[in-house]
Amino acid sequence: MITEVPFPIMSEDDPTAEGVVGTWFVNHGEAVAAGQVIAEVQVEKVSQDVEAPVAGVMYQYVAEGVGIAQGAAMARIDS
Repeated sequence: MITEVPFPIMSEDDPTAEGVVGTWFVNHGEAVAAGQVIAEVQVEKVSQDVEAPVAGVMYQYVAEGVGIAQGAAMARIDS
């Protein structure tokens, strides 16, 4: 089963603000556990960790430092 991992909505005041993946902690194609921190993301000057919602193999959709809309899929996990 494929589970999309959305970029969190971090700016309720401006939900159209783009964010970036600051750091991926799991490489493309690696196994992850449910609840494992997979990335640190940033919107404006606020950062937040993103956890894997399920266990499986993670595939990244965006590279570090590339802009992405809040709520858009940033990765998927195949379980």
